[in-house]
Amino acid sequence: MRHGTVVTTRDVAHRGLLKVVSAAAVAAALVVSALPVRLAAQATTERGAAALGSVLAGIGTTGRVLTVAAHPDDEDTPVIAWLARGRHVETAYLSLTRGDGGQNLIGNELGEALGAIRTQELLSARRIDGGRQYFTRAYDFGFSKNAEETYEHWPKDSILGDVVRVVRAFRPHVIVAFFSGTPRDGHGHHQVSGLLAREAYELAGDTVRFPVQEFGLPWTPSKFYRSARQVPDSATLRINTGEYDPLLGRSYYEVSAESRSQHKSQGFGVLQRKGVMYAYLSREASRVGPDDVRSERSLFDGVDTTWAMLRTQLPAAVQPVLDSALAGTAAVRAAYRAQDPSTIVEPLADVLRQWRAVRNASGRGVPLLITSQPGRPSRLGPRTAQEAPPAVWDALSTTVARAEEALALAAGVALEATATQSTLPVREAVKVEVNDSLPVTVRLFNRGRVPVQVNFTSVVGLGMPSAFVRSGGVLAPDSTFTASLWAAAFASDSPWWRVYGRKGMDWFQAPIDARDEVQQQNERATRVQASLLIAGQNLTITAPVVYRWADPVKGDQQQPVSAVPGITVNLANSMEYMRAGVPVERMVPVRIQSAYPHEAKVLVRLELPEGLKADSVERERVLPANGVEIVWFRVRGTVKEGQQQLVAMAIHDGAMSTNSSYLIQYDHIAPMRLYGGSGMYLSAVNVRIPARARVGYIKGVGDTGYEALQQLDIPVEVIEPALLASTNLSRFTAIVVGPRAYEASEVLVKQNPRLLDFARAGGTLVVQYGAQNMNALPGITPYPLQWAPRAARVTMEQAPVTLLQPTHPLLTTPNRIGPADWTGWVQERATYMPSVIDRRYTPLLRMNDPDEPANDGGLLVTSLGKGRYVYVTLALFRQWAAGVPGGARILANLVNSAPTPVAPKM
Repeated sequence: MRHGTVVTTRDVAHRGLLKVVSAAAVAAALVVSALPVRLAAQATTERGAAALGSVLAGIGTTGRVLTVAAHPDDEDTPVIAWLARGRHVETAYLSLTRGDGGQNLIGNELGEALGAIRTQELLSARRIDGGRQYFTRAYDFGFSKNAEETYEHWPKDSILGDVVRVVRAFRPHVIVAFFSGTPRDGHGHHQVSGLLAREAYELAGDTVRFPVQEFGLPWTPSKFYRSARQVPDSATLRINTGEYDPLLGRSYYEVSAESRSQHKSQGFGVLQRKGVMYAYLSREASRVGPDDVRSERSLFDGVDTTWAMLRTQLPAAVQPVLDSALAGTAAVRAAYRAQDPSTIVEPLADVLRQWRAVRNASGRGVPLLITSQPGRPSRLGPRTAQEAPPAVWDALSTTVARAEEALALAAGVALEATATQSTLPVREAVKVEVNDSLPVTVRLFNRGRVPVQVNFTSVVGLGMPSAFVRSGGVLAPDSTFTASLWAAAFASDSPWWRVYGRKGMDWFQAPIDARDEVQQQNERATRVQASLLIAGQNLTITAPVVYRWADPVKGDQQQPVSAVPGITVNLANSMEYMRAGVPVERMVPVRIQSAYPHEAKVLVRLELPEGLKADSVERERVLPANGVEIVWFRVRGTVKEGQQQLVAMAIHDGAMSTNSSYLIQYDHIAPMRLYGGSGMYLSAVNVRIPARARVGYIKGVGDTGYEALQQLDIPVEVIEPALLASTNLSRFTAIVVGPRAYEASEVLVKQNPRLLDFARAGGTLVVQYGAQNMNALPGITPYPLQWAPRAARVTMEQAPVTLLQPTHPLLTTPNRIGPADWTGWVQERATYMPSVIDRRYTPLLRMNDPDEPANDGGLLVTSLGKGRYVYVTLALFRQWAAGVPGGARILANLVNSAPTPVAPKM
């Protein structure tokens, strides 16, 4: 079940040449045009009166709830939205993984690249439902059938320690696990999340097993619940998430449905239903509250989160100030008028002053856990006797932050920062040269009715504060302050969790600390901050530095500026097949891009494996400012069987670059860049290709089958579903339908009879797996197949495979499939296998996971008219992406024409 990404580069990683991002094709990076990409449409969030009203309502709310599950898309968004938006509770979701091992319905990214997409999908969801987001270091290695199997990949103590770190950092009163921790959960990761959530509830206060110096100050949650959405009769608490919020103009369930629909890579769009919508929770453990769980009316029953209780833990001299702050907060809420929020600026500033006074009188609070690089000890700052207890400090810190946000909204200030390009070159030296820096224009708008003092503005983040402008001036209402700054970067803005790579393939090495995902990503982003004085209170607001332009159709588009290596070098793929032992010729495109705001001379070279030669040793190009070009090399020769390495490199200003940059961009998420090396693996395979084959390929999701056929020198052409009705299919000997293609295209479903007719006329039709909903598509397969509600799969990639018909042409022609073809597989053998198979199909393979019944649904074939129909549930899409030799040889056999070929006439 290890994921099929080409990150197993430990043998060459020390050379710094091959740090591959993903085996998914990155050919999109080879676009010649340097046009900017647009910022993902940010998820709907409240603005103006709705935003201010919501923030005001939350000032003083002290409850905290941590929800726990295994993957992005596992979270119970109705519960999160109801808590965060409806009750203004500080609510967080801890996902054990980033979903790296899933499938991808919107692109070809797999592995860590898919994990980056799903990370951003979670952040888009949290922007909508109001929650915060945390992760552990666990890598999603693929589907797992039980907890025992999962723990073979994830060291339990390490991942449990991460959960404890998050509990101690977030300090929830209540923990809600979304899974039961039993086999009923159906996925080993789900089961483990339920188990670890309960263990963390029990152990987060244990400083012997989890020392303070490494895991942070102890914390003991008061209550533990599990979701009862699968078994509502067992629920001890029922919540109407369909409750309508007039300020938002919709119910919390509607908000949660929009949040849920951000998981587009997994196809989880849902309806925004109105009316009563219940969420069900079951209390499993409690240190407080009524003994009779059926008498509970709230998650916080028995948990005293009132200021009356917190007041007793403050110094006596501070208590009157707290009382005044509470009264002032209530008065501000009562005085708020949506039409003119400026009337509450002065009293709100006074309330903020009081809340800050209470917080400051309570000491520094609990310091962040400071982590260092792997192998070096962590340390925790000293805790003074004057510091407030953690619960008090959390309540005060949250309240001050919300009051600050409310003051900025009420004052009507807005900050923008724009740059002249979307990339910022990383400096190799300490000295910053202006011509390698990026000019940034900062604009601060006062759209309110109260004057605002501008103290200073500066660029922050990985670029370091490189310039600032002080101003003692006053920004009058309806006026704009403009400053010109320079940004300089000293490190690329690589996702923080990838900085140290993975250990043993199954967990990331970047340490976990007290910061949530937004805080972690903001630290690495290029931003500007403005220090303001509003009604006597200092306030700092921030904004990302963006490149901005107008799209004729989509309007205002923005892309955050990324700190990137000055020269990056990209190949089309991180893994490609190549036929071994025969002469080959291949055009290799190398994409070079400059982030410099000036002209750059670049030499491009290829380091080739033995047996291959390029038509030139190097090519020289002069790139314009922020320029990009594709340099083509013609490569010829013969390679021996096995995995080879091809590396592209660029030399600029005497320095060699083997850095690659891969931009992930989709409409619904913020863009993110992944960085690696400029290398590519060549999987040289002894494979015979079918004679006179011509293949039509209908692409599925997360599908590289078309590219694999090209790399094996098998003639192939993409068939668009919309053109099936008008395409002359008779020129093809075989047509391949990609994985889950029927889910992705209603047109394909409607045109499927034409594909079946192609087979009846003498062609070979190969259909790769579909999900359970294939049951809802009658007539897709020529004869019935039935899937269980939870479809069968073989997740052990090394599971034994029995050939049921070893002499069948699909297993012998043109390549005889044997034991070697089943070695080196990644993540899984087969997925979404049918459980009931019509007897007119001939099963060719038998396989199963340990202690499970054999399944014959991996490879099915049936005669259909003059041709044949093949249904494949083998996880070939993962094997092709990883360059597994057996995947190539099986593919060549699948597209071989029928034993007695009859030219289809259509």
